[in-house]
Amino acid sequence: MWSSPDRPAYPHHALAAVLQVRAARLHVMLWQRANDPFAGTWALPGGPLLAEETLGASVARQLASKVEVTHLAHLEQLETRSDPSRDPRGRTVATAYLGLIPSDLDPTLPEDTAWHPVGALPRTAFDHGSIVESALARLRAKLSYTNVGFALAPPAFSIAELRDIYVAALGYEVTATNLQRVLLRRGVLEATGEMAPPGRAGGRPAMLYRFAAPALEVTDPFAVLRPPSNRRR
Repeated sequence: MWSSPDRPAYPHHALAAVLQVRAARLHVMLWQRANDPFAGTWALPGGPLLAEETLGASVARQLASKVEVTHLAHLEQLETRSDPSRDPRGRTVATAYLGLIPSDLDPTLPEDTAWHPVGALPRTAFDHGSIVESALARLRAKLSYTNVGFALAPPAFSIAELRDIYVAALGYEVTATNLQRVLLRRGVLEATGEMAPPGRAGGRPAMLYRFAAPALEVTDPFAVLRPPSNRRR
């Protein structure tokens, strides 16, 4: 790579903050470093950008080769970190991506990689804990004004199941009735025409829905999903 004293070449890394709702909690995929710096701590999957490679292609390659993740429902560029002190080995630049996996998938992970609840992260390497926070903030914002929930949900679901996914991702309670009303009004959801199998308690089977578009769309640019108020009665 060509460089000069005025335009030094720094190693550029591509990282992925991959999120998934698992067991009713939002998790991030991390791998445990075996070597210094930060040996024993947990890091986001990723690695150096190759000379003939785009950032997006680099993230996809490294997820597929290192952690066998090939079915991201959504991937978008999150941010670039360039703090000169972020890597004790020397100056590096890292561009992070946000990736989402539907809750019905269970990708095969190597032994040094695991899912961790975003609210209870282990000790992380470099600035990766802060990047996870940025990914969480981006996801929560987009759940308000886009249809990005499609990337966290299975192909078909009941409203109650979708509500549980939104609660896990947002970190606060939302009612199934309000969520259904908002998403149907925006045209985000459509009925599949099928019913969920009856539960153990019996009762009326729930209608199944799906997202109308399996790709990111802005559905209401001014919408904000808010936590319930704690006003005194």
